[in-house]
Amino acid sequence: MTYSEENYLKAIYHLSLSQKQGVSTNAIAALVESKASSVTDMIKKLAEKELVIYQKYQGVGLTDKGLMAAKMIVRKHRLWEVFLVEKLDFAWDEVHDVAEELEHIKSEKLINKLDAFLGFPTEDPHGDPIPDKNGNIVKVEKQLLSEFEIGQTGICVGVKDSSSSFLQYLDKQQIALGSKIKIIAKESFDMSLTIEVEKKQIIISNKIASNLFAKIVL
Repeated sequence: MTYSEENYLKAIYHLSLSQKQGVSTNAIAALVESKASSVTDMIKKLAEKELVIYQKYQGVGLTDKGLMAAKMIVRKHRLWEVFLVEKLDFAWDEVHDVAEELEHIKSEKLINKLDAFLGFPTEDPHGDPIPDKNGNIVKVEKQLLSEFEIGQTGICVGVKDSSSSFLQYLDKQQIALGSKIKIIAKESFDMSLTIEVEKKQIIISNKIASNLFAKIVL
C-alpha cells in the first residue's frame, strides 16, 4: 500500500469507531483534508484491493482484511508514540506528527521488536489502546468527565482531543494520565465543572470535560 492508502484506511477505521453504519465519503474527505472526488477515487482503489466495501448511500466499511491492515497502522503509530515519550523524552503533545511519519515503516519484525522492547504496552501516551500483533485490543472501562456526577472521583485514563493545544492546556492545569479528579460542583447554566486535582480546585469548561476520559474510583 502507498502512504496515502494507509492514511485513508486509518481514517476510515477511526471514523467507524463512532458510527454504527458505513462511513460517509464527506466525513473521510474532512478527516484527510481532500476533495470528495479524490476520496471516491481512492475508495475505488481500496475496494479493488478488497480492503473496503462501498455501497452508494450506505457509506464505506472495512473488510476483515482492511480492518486488520488499519489496526496494524494504528499499532505502529501508537507504539512509536510510546517510544518517543518513554525513551526519547518527548512531551505527549509533540509526538503525533513524528509518529505520523514513522507509522509507514513496513518492517513487521522491527515493530514486533519495538513492542517487546517497550514491554508490550496496551496504551499510548494519550490513553488510546494499542492493538497487539494479532489485532486484539484491551478495552478499558471509561467515560467522559462531563458525564460524572457531583461527588464522584475518577482517574484520568485518556483524552478525546489529542491536539497539541489541548494537551498543553492540561499540562498547565497539572492534569495527566493517572491524575485523580473529583467533581466538586457542576454549573447548570453552562455545565462547567469545579474539580479537585493535585490537591487544588479549578474550574473547567464543559468542552474540556467532554474531551477527558476517566475511570470511576469507587
